[in-house]
Amino acid sequence: NMFRHGIDFDKFDIALGDTLTEPAERHADEEPFQVIAANPPMSIEWEGKDNSLLADDYRYRPAGVLAPKKNADLAFVMHSLSWLANDGVCAMVVFPGILYRGRDEERIRKYLVDNDFVDAVIHLQGNLFFGTPIAVDILVMRRSKRDGKVLFIDASGEFVKEGATNKLTEENIQNILALYRDRVDVPHRAALVERAAIEEAKYRLSVSAWVEPEDTREKVDIKALNAEIAAIVERENELRAKVDAIVAQL
Repeated sequence: NMFRHGIDFDKFDIALGDTLTEPAERHADEEPFQVIAANPPMSIEWEGKDNSLLADDYRYRPAGVLAPKKNADLAFVMHSLSWLANDGVCAMVVFPGILYRGRDEERIRKYLVDNDFVDAVIHLQGNLFFGTPIAVDILVMRRSKRDGKVLFIDASGEFVKEGATNKLTEENIQNILALYRDRVDVPHRAALVERAAIEEAKYRLSVSAWVEPEDTREKVDIKALNAEIAAIVERENELRAKVDAIVAQL
């Protein structure tokens, strides 16, 4: 993947192992990190509750619960957050389901929101990533933020068609970044939501719950439409009367 994106071998370091249960220690001297960008595998199974040691793991313990065995997505989120510097930022591509499902995943989202770690959630158009057509979200986390708000951005309209797939152009990226930097409400594009509202909504972090999509359907004037229908019916009755008169003469 690094080679495909033009990154030379001396610019990355890859270790074979299980990130969630036995993370490699080769980067321990470099943590915490100022910037973490991650695209972890989505909805994979992991040991979870079957491994009694994980409940006391320093990465997962703060949330008080482990990610479900069949969906390890939030385990990757907690793992990345544990390595993040106090003034750092983490951006992760995540499966949308983890943003609204209940039970243990809701409890982990509660931990993230109550501690003001969630900076923004950005919803992207589908078919952007190699190997999967689904629409995904970018979860942005910061340890240093203290405004008690989460920014939700609907960037599903930011893409161009490129053959059978979609692509983010530089203009698309800059448009998304502008919404992120401004951090204000923009109709149908962005919503800055207070933590209390998110708590009331059972910690739902899906963008569709907070950003109302623009109604692009053609607006119909009901009064004008009814008047047009009445005129058509009246004209139809006139024609029918003429036809009946002609038939009677015949």
